[in-house]
Amino acid sequence: MNTASGSSSNSGEYSSLHPERLLDTLEKLSDRIGDRFPQAGLFKVSRHVCNIAGDISYRVNRAAEPIIWIRVLIGLLILFIVTGIASTVTAVRVDPGQLNWIEFIQVLEAGINDVVLIGAGIFFLFTLETRVKRRRAMEALDELRSIAHVIDMHQLTKDPRRATGKLVATESSPVDRLSPEELSRYLDYCSEMLSLVGKLAALYLQRFDDSVVLTAVNEIEELTTGLSRKIWQKLMILHADR
Repeated sequence: MNTASGSSSNSGEYSSLHPERLLDTLEKLSDRIGDRFPQAGLFKVSRHVCNIAGDISYRVNRAAEPIIWIRVLIGLLILFIVTGIASTVTAVRVDPGQLNWIEFIQVLEAGINDVVLIGAGIFFLFTLETRVKRRRAMEALDELRSIAHVIDMHQLTKDPRRATGKLVATESSPVDRLSPEELSRYLDYCSEMLSLVGKLAALYLQRFDDSVVLTAVNEIEELTTGLSRKIWQKLMILHADR
């Protein structure tokens, strides 16, 4: 029984992402970048990503936890609607003998329209909480998407052929004094950070199962994977020319 319990515990530990462990990994990566490139803009970006990761638990929980005031408001509004309908129905007195078919159809049509409008209103109220949570999650995911592009900008001008001397720089070429070994580490750090940004985005799916958020997270993961692929192409060129 103890073995089964331990296996179940380990399964939960290794089947989901843990914000605190992601933060620890990011902190170590930022320290490694700072040790080699303390003046580089990439180091400042890594510190910013660490700050975001430090708040990620709060942000994820905020996007997933029930919003009590919205639920109370929805309950009160639905109670008000039901009470209004009930009072209206009980107050209406219709003599079937004085109601012809045309009047009956008009009353029926008006009743159907009211039911449709009330149903649409109730649906809007029930989806209000989801839409608020979705907006919070999308704001955070948009920030992560922007950070991925910022990381890509920091490696964009790094040319492996210039670092190995295979390509002569011109007057308009960006200033880059990294040796091949330093450039290799720099590009590797960019790739690691992009991967971790994708993992931060994936945290939102663990607590908030929403199709729109799922699409946004998949787009961020595809973006970071595509950007990392470009970096690895540079690394392959760098190692081939050395």
